[in-house]
Amino acid sequence: QLVESGGGFVPPGGSLRLSCAVSISFHSINTMGWYRQTPGKERELVATITMNSGSNYGGTTNYADSVKGRFAISRDNNKNTVDLQMNGMTGDVTGVYYCYADKYSNGRHIEYWGQGTQVTIPS
Repeated sequence: QLVESGGGFVPPGGSLRLSCAVSISFHSINTMGWYRQTPGKERELVATITMNSGSNYGGTTNYADSVKGRFAISRDNNKNTVDLQMNGMTGDVTGVYYCYADKYSNGRHIEYWGQGTQVTIPS
């Protein structure tokens, strides 16, 4: 229900845009985001955006300190997508990037994860 695209190899200092296609109803989602995982480490938050702002595009955003000022998360309710624009990339952002969504349904908290897309910045 979440499908990522846009991963690949990027030279240091380069840019890349990840996109997540969402088949879950956008109007039922609470928060969407991107997480990164590297071998031997836990999955960590990169950026999130809230969905219930009354806008098709806006929302409250949150970023890991390491990517503030370089990465930007955005959403488009018309296209059912959530994107992550990554600029000024360095080797420390290499990893598998996972799209994430959550919602509340009948009192239950439900989480969704994509399959992941690899992003590699040669060091």
